[in-house]
Amino acid sequence: MSYEGFKQLLVQKEDKILVIKFNNPRKKNCINYNGYKELSRVLTAVNQDESISIVVITGVGSFFTAGNDLSQKSEISDMDAYFKETNDIFKSMVCSFLNCTKLIFTLVNGPAIGIGCTIVGLSDVAWCAEEAYFATPFSKLGLVPEACSSFTFPLIMGRSKATEMLVLNEKLSAQEAYHFNFVSRIFKLHELDSVVWPKIREYAELPPNSMRECKRLIQLSSRESLLRANDAECEALLKRFYDNECIQAIIDFAMRKSKL
Repeated sequence: MSYEGFKQLLVQKEDKILVIKFNNPRKKNCINYNGYKELSRVLTAVNQDESISIVVITGVGSFFTAGNDLSQKSEISDMDAYFKETNDIFKSMVCSFLNCTKLIFTLVNGPAIGIGCTIVGLSDVAWCAEEAYFATPFSKLGLVPEACSSFTFPLIMGRSKATEMLVLNEKLSAQEAYHFNFVSRIFKLHELDSVVWPKIREYAELPPNSMRECKRLIQLSSRESLLRANDAECEALLKRFYDNECIQAIIDFAMRKSKL
């Protein structure tokens, strides 16, 4: 199977591992409209690739991803249609995580913000670098939790810490992420080639059919809840786009960015 034609992502097949890298270091690996479509496409395609056992998601450079690219500009003639289409694309991208039959690793090599943070909660295994931190500034932007984080965060780290992050915009350090079970290991960046990747390659040699069935069973009890959370979040998100406080928050964000 060929993994070519990606512009927002760097996709590389390495034996039994498919490596997906957010590849926009000039913008701290922010993801735009097309990036979501590419992520959905590759996570759907890999299900048909019997030679792949593990999918690894990481970032190029010093950031994992700073989240949604709020600075992107385009000629939009029909704002209603644009909001609905982008919301549908985002929803499909989240579903591609939920429907991926391969084991998904996130190697968080640096700051993970917004969607960069919430997809960690969708991963089967998450490891982070000492330099990483996690943030979900949704309410600051007049938005709501996304990518099933309204379900995964309280499940993983408890309601109080999840609320601190999702509602009160508190950051999570690498050590806190480990303490609250958001990641299962913290690694040193200089150990990526000598320790981290050799361990993942070792995992990739495990019997693939057994790995897929194990993943299915682990996910079984939460699958319906995840799908409901995605539906509810995307419905709420679409409504927030029209709210004045969301519009003003995004304008203020854009003005702050332009002054940097």
